[in-house]
Amino acid sequence: MAHTLSTGSGVVLGLIRSGRATTRSDLIDQLGWSRITLARRLDELLLAEIVVSVGQLDSRGGRPPEEFAVNPNAGLLLAVDIGGSHTRLAITDLVSTILSEDEADIGLSEGPAEIFEWAGQVFDHMLDRLGKTRADVVGIGVGVPGPVDFVTGRLATPQVYAQWEGVLVKDYFAGRYEHAVFAVDRDVNIMALAEVRRAWSSYRDVAVLKAGIGVGLAFVLDGSIYHGSRGGAGDLSAVGAGGARMQRLETIASGAVMRQELLAQGRSVRTSNDIVGLALAGDAEVLRLLGETGTAIGRSLAHVVGLLNPQAVVIGGNLAQAGEPFLGPIREAIFAGARDFALQGLVVEKTRLGHIAGVTGASLIAQDALFEADRISRLTRAGGSGVSLRA
Repeated sequence: MAHTLSTGSGVVLGLIRSGRATTRSDLIDQLGWSRITLARRLDELLLAEIVVSVGQLDSRGGRPPEEFAVNPNAGLLLAVDIGGSHTRLAITDLVSTILSEDEADIGLSEGPAEIFEWAGQVFDHMLDRLGKTRADVVGIGVGVPGPVDFVTGRLATPQVYAQWEGVLVKDYFAGRYEHAVFAVDRDVNIMALAEVRRAWSSYRDVAVLKAGIGVGLAFVLDGSIYHGSRGGAGDLSAVGAGGARMQRLETIASGAVMRQELLAQGRSVRTSNDIVGLALAGDAEVLRLLGETGTAIGRSLAHVVGLLNPQAVVIGGNLAQAGEPFLGPIREAIFAGARDFALQGLVVEKTRLGHIAGVTGASLIAQDALFEADRISRLTRAGGSGVSLRA
């Protein structure tokens, strides 16, 4: 592990980003540094234009304190949220405010080369519309619907499609954005990160489900994403027939299973959005399948609630857009299956960010990589206005 620069500018930036300390006096209280040391580190950040002064706070007496914030205009972040049958793209500023979005019914089955070539072309058009170029991009975040080995950055096993196994996603962006930092994680993890930071900030322990063509689960424990030893946490399972070996839940209850059954009936269904559209139109067969799928997912989540005792179970992904025909059975199965103590105060609710949760989370992991404390401390250590956020 790299040595932490405990008195570097990156530590100051971390507090400013979190909102825990945004004035000189608050920063000194948090850090216990001398005023001279803090002044040097703030000057480094200001000179590099990583932070800016955003005015003065109201004060009951004396001179109002100056407040600092991340400079949102110091570069751009690219965000990619890949789903089983649908992919969303966004360009954000450095505080993850979305500036431009695009999406298409293109997903895992198309393969990594086709998806990332499409994304690169679309990002070029989006940048042009914003009056920006590739040189303005300082970070890239990608969410993928499968496990990611966070030690190597490669997509792990099993993936829904074997062509994704072992893929190093970063390689697909290197030619276009050689100087941008890069981050990749499971799609449900980035959704969870966005939900907790932006919509559930008072909740420290949350389980977040993403249900579309596939099914994934993320854990937020004490405010942080729990990845497991190598990034494989959250692989929901169900007991096989006759007590056989555990099976991956998405092979039993998911949008993919629903699609397969509907296709067998001669129905025209390709994406999870197609399934939702039929549900919203009142299709009786689709509503039945949604209910059965929700019940199976809820039974698995009941075990999670008992094991982790979260404050909330947040349900997202395209199937959640079907509303109560899907959410209701999940909620009922959780409350029927989990122990009473774990259910006290439990909230089971649809995502609050909706369709932007994935791209927001992708931007946030890019932001975290860009502003990693030691990286910023080393970049700004030499001082001067020539410091660049580009790696």
